This record gives sequence, structure tokens and C-alpha cells, in this order.
Amino acid sequence: MQTESIASEQTTRSVRHLAIIMDGNGRWATQRHLPRLAGHKAGVTALRRVVECATDENIEMLSVYAFSTENWGRPRAEVDGLMRLFWETIRSDLEKLHRDGVRLRHLGRLQDLSPDIQKAVRDSIELTCNNTRIGLNVCFNYGGRAELVDAVRQIVADGKNPEAITEELISSYLYTRDLPDPDMVIRTAGEMRVSNFLLWLSL
Repeated sequence: MQTESIASEQTTRSVRHLAIIMDGNGRWATQRHLPRLAGHKAGVTALRRVVECATDENIEMLSVYAFSTENWGRPRAEVDGLMRLFWETIRSDLEKLHRDGVRLRHLGRLQDLSPDIQKAVRDSIELTCNNTRIGLNVCFNYGGRAELVDAVRQIVADGKNPEAITEELISSYLYTRDLPDPDMVIRTAGEMRVSNFLLWLSL
């Protein structure tokens, strides 16, 4: 038991940044003859437990892939349901996350979301910006390719000399700037693919 405890402690210490691709919630619901949105709600419940566990294990940073830029191609009713769920989750969970010392950050194209969601996200970031217990990066309307495209567009707009473009410069223009590379990437539901998630940091 003592050996197992030491091994577990060493493993936990080695994971500074844990990244999770939230996958399979809709299929989980379909297999149980439930609406797909019921699966997404179950995924939010599971995420709450993950945040608590990561905090208890002293993991410094948690990044979760909640809605990709490709997810807009899903049926309209499902997309609308996911948007409502995201907004409702921010409203219902924000105060507790703040009390628990969670620092929230949004990664993705915020400008494509509805004004009420944009406001909720900005308010949550402002409220929790000084928290230090754990960083929670919510990747919503996020895509690794979109992140690179947006970075290149801004570099061009800023008039950078091609000779000045380095890995460090590109990194400084990404949504994920200042984030450490993930020590571990987990995809739920057992699929073995990254699905356009944290491409630059995971290389």
C-alpha cells in the first residue's frame, strides 16, 4: 500500500496540465434511448467531478474540449441545446468555482457566440482571474486549425517581417499562449484521435 501511494503521488506530481476531449456523451444517450442533450448534461455532471478531483490532486491546469468549430455542423436542435447548456452551466456553477479557487479561461472564437454567452464568459473570466488553486481552460467553439489560422491572420495584420516569424512568435499569437504543453491528453469514449484539439501544444 505504501508503494502504491508513493507511485500515485509521483504520477500526480508529474501531471501539471491535464487535457480532456469530452467525447461520446451523445452516443451514450442514444444507446439508452435518451435525447442526445441528456448525454451532454451527463457530461457536464462528470466534468464537475473531474474538476473537483483535479483540484484535490493538485493538478495546476485542466483544459476541456467542450465544443469544436466542427460541431456547428450538428443538427440545429442539438447545437442550440449545447449553447443553452453552456450558458446555464456558467450561471449555475460560477460562484462555486470561484469559491473553490478555480481560474476560468475561454479558448476559441468567442465572437461567434451569442451576446449573452459572450457576456457570461467575460464575466466569469473577470471574476476568477486572480484565483490560483487550479486553471480551467474551457475550449468552446475551439479548433486547433482555426487557432493557427487566427494567429497567422493577426501576425499578417500586425505587419510582421517574415524573417521575424519564429515558433515563439507564433505561440504568442495563439489562444493557448502562456499555457504549458499538456502532460496528458485523455479522450473519453475510447476513440484514438485528437480531433483538432490543442494541435500546437500537443506536437
